Amino acid sequence: MTVIAERASVATPVPEPSHSVRWEPWALGVLLLGTGVAYIWGLGASGWANSFYAAAVQAGSVSWKAFFFGSSDAANSITVDKPPMSLWLMSLSVRIFGLNSWAMLVPQALLGVGSVALLWTTVRRYFGAAAGLLAGLVLALTPVAALMFRFNNPDAMLVLIMIAAVWAMMRAIQDGRTRWLVVVGVFCGFGFLTKQLQVMLVVPPLALTYLVAGPPKLGKRVLQLFAALGGMIVSAGWWLAIVELWPADSRPWIGGSQNNSILELTFGYNGLGRLSGNETGSVGGGGMRSAGDAAGAAGGVAPGGAAGGGMWGSTGITRLFESAQGGQIAWLIPAALILMVAGITLRGKAPRVDTQRASFMVWGLWLLVTGLTFSFMAGIFHAYYTVALAPAIAALIGSGSVLLWRHRETFWVRIILAFSLAATVAMAWVLLGRTPSFVPWLRWTILVVGIVAAVGMLILKVTRGRVGVAVILAALFAGLAGPAAYAIDTINTPHTGSIVSAGPSVEGGMGGRGGFGGMPGGMADGSNRRGDVAGAAIVPGTGTVPTRMGQAPGVATEGAVGAMRGGAGGGLLQGSTPSTELVAKLEQNSDQFTWVAAAIGSNSASGYQLATQSPVMAIGGFNGSDPSPTLEQFQQYVADGKIHFFIGGGGMGGGMNAEGTATAISTWVTENFTATTVDGVTLYDLTA
Repeated sequence: MTVIAERASVATPVPEPSHSVRWEPWALGVLLLGTGVAYIWGLGASGWANSFYAAAVQAGSVSWKAFFFGSSDAANSITVDKPPMSLWLMSLSVRIFGLNSWAMLVPQALLGVGSVALLWTTVRRYFGAAAGLLAGLVLALTPVAALMFRFNNPDAMLVLIMIAAVWAMMRAIQDGRTRWLVVVGVFCGFGFLTKQLQVMLVVPPLALTYLVAGPPKLGKRVLQLFAALGGMIVSAGWWLAIVELWPADSRPWIGGSQNNSILELTFGYNGLGRLSGNETGSVGGGGMRSAGDAAGAAGGVAPGGAAGGGMWGSTGITRLFESAQGGQIAWLIPAALILMVAGITLRGKAPRVDTQRASFMVWGLWLLVTGLTFSFMAGIFHAYYTVALAPAIAALIGSGSVLLWRHRETFWVRIILAFSLAATVAMAWVLLGRTPSFVPWLRWTILVVGIVAAVGMLILKVTRGRVGVAVILAALFAGLAGPAAYAIDTINTPHTGSIVSAGPSVEGGMGGRGGFGGMPGGMADGSNRRGDVAGAAIVPGTGTVPTRMGQAPGVATEGAVGAMRGGAGGGLLQGSTPSTELVAKLEQNSDQFTWVAAAIGSNSASGYQLATQSPVMAIGGFNGSDPSPTLEQFQQYVADGKIHFFIGGGGMGGGMNAEGTATAISTWVTENFTATTVDGVTLYDLTA
């Protein structure tokens, strides 16, 4: 009895009934089935999607050691530059169903369906059926979500895990039990094993929300948060400890690190370097940190049109609304922020432990912390990162709009509803204006319908009965038609390469003639539609690109652009596409070698590996800049007969500078072996 009384004293009643209404199961079924069909539709058209990760999936499907480490090849020469958790599900699927794009990408689509379902149940529990369904619908129709849940990057799993962390946190706020805090920590640890420190962006919102709204006394709340920290350390630390303690000579090199350390990768290239821009080994690292530096030296302006911008676009409070990112995620950001403030205001007199206010806090802080970090980070930034904002925006739209609609008898609430819709319509007008040839009538239709709906919300009588239902439907159309159109376009368009973006081509954005982070320029032949291959880093006003990272920029030649884009031999950002004749050449006596070939850069190596399903060594990792293997190690591999061919080209011209390991290996091979050409690709037989 004492235990029951104690639990009752900390329990928080759910302000709104969470019981099901008659139409909810049908609506939920339509939502989840529709999401599944949309995300699975035509997946095979994207082929290997990001071949950098596809090669690691293939390796993990045939080697448990490669599976554990996230190695780029089954012979375990080097890992990808992320922990392997996002690869595990895809590798298991390929192990069961065989190597093909469907076996690899369908698990990603199912993660999307799971994310929509989990967001629905999290929002529904505290705001009712309508709010949960609306939140799920908004997430499903977010363009960048429609992209990443059909792609093989780690972001799909990261989104699901972060939603799960909020779900567990809200359960903890509801009943105050420590076990829920431990579950929160475990999910955060899993997020770390998916994309390292990016998951930490949701940790402050989670912790602060529980400190404010958790049922127990303050001292116990603090101790419970330490329990959550313990759960996070254990759920992520076991893998980190094994990798760090494993003898370096019997495990793959940690891709993205310069000293073969997972801790260095965590806090350097994938950690603080992303914030400061000082990312040793990255495309923008080394002697030339960014194209912005090159622009300054050349007397130009920084990419993105703002002084101080870098290779990844200008930084600042408006970054998420610029051409490169706006169509991905910005459609509902203004409305989400408005509804967050209004929702907290409506619950202002509620008890400290009010779950509805806590929900607005955790989702709102998630949006603010992550959004501001993305806006001001100086390091590597891609438009698809913004998928991490989608759950918070969707939850705030679902819970905020439904809560305010229930209080529409109050005049100021109707004003806020109308104002949030007007802000959404204005945002759609701006974003659709950047793609004037894309469904040109939609922009004006949204404007007219949105104005009518916003005016209707101001009139109390209009918000009641069947007319009120019409107002709701008009508001839904005005708010979701734009992102839905972009999402449909994304679903109907194949996406491949390392840098992708959702929606139609946008002037100055990654999808279309844009380059890195919205940089003007792009591919010389205009082939950068939808950002599936990033444009060369052309310095504005000079028409130049860096010929080799770490050197002064030179004239933008077809070869320089090709190094970025790829071609048959692949490149920095696009996997190789070997011909049938070349594949047959690589497969000759393949069982006699540890690696059938070696190539500079992971993307160059990936296509050959996926075509032959035999290990191909990625010299220097993703950029060709990691110091692995050394020249001496490579020479020993050749002497031992472990590598059959060396494939010329790939990477970024052999590394970050002329003294790089990849350059040394390339020079040694060209000086000591005879080159032959097969379908435009240069091969060196290292056994000759």
